[in-house]
Amino acid sequence: MTETINAAVAMVKVLESWDIDHIYGIPGGSFNSTMDALYQEKDKIHYIQVRHEEVGALAAATDAKLTGKIGVAFGSAGPGATHLINGLYDAQMDHVPVLALLGQVASSSMNYNSFQELNENPMFADVSVYNRTVMTPESLPHVVDEAIKAAYKHKGVAVVTIPVDFGTKEIPVQEVSTAKNHRTALVMPHYNDLKKAVSLIETAERPVLYIGQGTRGAWPEISAFSEHFSMPIISAVLGKGIVPDAYENFLGFAARVATKPANEALAETDLIVFAGSDFPFAAYFFNPDAKFIQIDIDSTKFGRRHKTDVAILGDAREALKRMVELGEARPEDRWLKANQKNKENWVAWLRSFDDKSDKPLRVEPVFKEIRRIADKEAVFVTDVGNTTIHAIRLLDMNGKQKFTTSGWFATMGNGVPGGIAAQLSYPDRQVFTLSGDGAFAMVMQDIITQVKYKLPIINVVFSNDSFGFIEAEQEDSEQKKFGVFLEGADFGKVGEALGAKGFTITEYSQLEPAFEAAKHSERPVVIDVKIRNTRPLPVEELVLDPEKFSEDEINAFKEKYEVHDMPVLKELLKH
Repeated sequence: MTETINAAVAMVKVLESWDIDHIYGIPGGSFNSTMDALYQEKDKIHYIQVRHEEVGALAAATDAKLTGKIGVAFGSAGPGATHLINGLYDAQMDHVPVLALLGQVASSSMNYNSFQELNENPMFADVSVYNRTVMTPESLPHVVDEAIKAAYKHKGVAVVTIPVDFGTKEIPVQEVSTAKNHRTALVMPHYNDLKKAVSLIETAERPVLYIGQGTRGAWPEISAFSEHFSMPIISAVLGKGIVPDAYENFLGFAARVATKPANEALAETDLIVFAGSDFPFAAYFFNPDAKFIQIDIDSTKFGRRHKTDVAILGDAREALKRMVELGEARPEDRWLKANQKNKENWVAWLRSFDDKSDKPLRVEPVFKEIRRIADKEAVFVTDVGNTTIHAIRLLDMNGKQKFTTSGWFATMGNGVPGGIAAQLSYPDRQVFTLSGDGAFAMVMQDIITQVKYKLPIINVVFSNDSFGFIEAEQEDSEQKKFGVFLEGADFGKVGEALGAKGFTITEYSQLEPAFEAAKHSERPVVIDVKIRNTRPLPVEELVLDPEKFSEDEINAFKEKYEVHDMPVLKELLKH
C-alpha cells in the first residue's frame, strides 16, 4: 500500500527543508487547511500571528533584507491576500526573496462567484517573479518548492495561490524539495575589464567609490581599495553599516536622504567607481561629465544611471580586490584630505547639537541616547521620512551592527514590522525601530505582536505632528502646505495600553532615564519623543557656495538651519 501524507503538511515540510523557521499571517477560512498543517508542524516552524497582513509581508521582506534568507507571509482569500501587496512591493523593489502564500476558496467553488473568491493571479502578476495557482493536491508541495527557487534566483517575490480543499487531501509520500541541491555562485570579473578600470583610476584626479548592497560583507576589500587608491567612499542608504561611520574616508550618503560631504564630492568628482548599486537619483547628483566604472552581477544595469565607460560584470568584492592587485597606489592628495576635512566638519556640526535642551526637543539628543545604549551588534530598522534622514546622519554604526529600511518603495509603516522580523531572526541582539509619528500610527497595533511573542524591541517614535518629509516637498514647490499636519497622540500611553512599557518624553531631562530603562527592559518599549517640527538640513540644495549665492542668501540659510563652521568642499580644496 502506498504511503501517504497530508498535502498541506507535505508543503510545510518543503518550507522547513529550505530552513524557513517562521511564517507571518492571519488565519481565514480559505487558509485553514494550511493552518492545520502549521499546527501539526509547530515544533519545527513557528506561526507568527500579526494583526494586519501588511505587517506580516513587511516583516517577511525585512527578514530577507537582514539575513539573505527567504521571508514568508500568507493571507486568506480576498482581503487577506490584498493586504499583503504593500509589503510584497517593498520586497520586489529592494530585490529580496519573499514567498507569499494566498488562500483560495475550494476548487469546486472557484468561478462560481463564491464568498471572498478573488481572481488573485492578475493582481500579483506585476509584483512577482513567480505566480501560480495550485491545480492539484499532488502538485502543492512541488509548486511551493518551485516558487522558493524562483524567489532566490530572481531575488524577488514568489506567489502561490492554494485552493483550501487541496490542503486536506492525502497524497503519495515522495521527495519533492530541491533545497539540498540549491547552489549559488559568484560571477568573476574579466581581467581586461579590470585593467581598463585601473587605467581610468590611475589618471583620475578626483575619484570616489560609490557602494551599494552588492558590496555587503566586503568591508576589508572596500577599505583596502579606498586606501590603496586614496579614494573617498559614498554609500547607498541600504548599504549603511557596510562601512563603519567613523571611518575617515567614508563621506556618507547621496541625494536627499544624505550627507553634505557625499553630495559635494559627487558633484566635484571626475571618476565614480560604482560598485553593487542601482542608485536611482544618479542623474541629479552625480557629475554627468565624470568617468564611470560600473561593477555589477546584473548586466542589464550597465549604463542605466550614468554613461558607463567601463562595465565590469562580476562580484564587486572580487573586483575591488583584483583592482588593488593590478593598480599602482595613489598617494594621499589634496582631494582626499579635503574630503576628510569636509566629513570632520560635518560630524562636528551634527554633534554640536547633542546636548541642546530645546523644547520641543531636537532630534540630536535623542540619537545621542540611542548611540549610548546601543549594543555593539544592535539592529536598527528605520521607517521612512525625516526619520531616515536623521538615522543615516546620526547613527554611528560600527560595521558589526545592522541597518535596514524600505529603500526603493519607501513605504511608511515598515519600522514596527521590521523590528519584529529583526528580533525573531536575531533573538540575541538588541533591536531598535525608529519611526515618525505618521508612520508609527499606521502599524502601531502590532506592538501587540511584539508583546505576544515577548520581543524586547525598543521602538522610538519621533512625534512632530507632521508628515515632515512631504511638508518639505510642499515647501520646495512653493505650494500651500496642506494635508501634512497631524493630530497628536500620546504614543507612550498607546504602547502601555498594548502591553509594552511606555514613555512619553517632553523634556531633555527625561531622555536618559527612559533610554536606560529601555536598555534593561525584558519586554517591548515605546518611547514617544515630542520633537520640534523643523526640517533637516537640505543637503540636496545647500545655499552655502559663495560662487553661486550672495552673502545675504548664505547668511539667511545659515541662520535658518543653524549652520556654522562648515565651509563647502570647493573652499577646502583651495587650502
